[in-house]
Amino acid sequence: MKDYIEERVLDIAAYIIESNSTVRETAKKFGVSKSTVHKDVSERLAQINSALAQEVRKVLDVNKAERHIRGGQATREKYLHHGQIA
Repeated sequence: MKDYIEERVLDIAAYIIESNSTVRETAKKFGVSKSTVHKDVSERLAQINSALAQEVRKVLDVNKAERHIRGGQATREKYLHHGQIA
């Protein structure tokens, strides 16, 4: 694996753990696609540092479990700003 890829993988992992960030937020922050972030943390990170990969997986699992709540809140905010929900 190229050094710059390995460095990006470790940077992404550290960012996700420190900020409890989602894949989408992380991709935006690092200027890469969601697919790249997912591949970095699910495949490449396991080859580099399996303990760190497990920590990232815990954060992403929590985010996945909570995503339906965030989606509902976003929808509510959208319609509150348009005056359609009391």
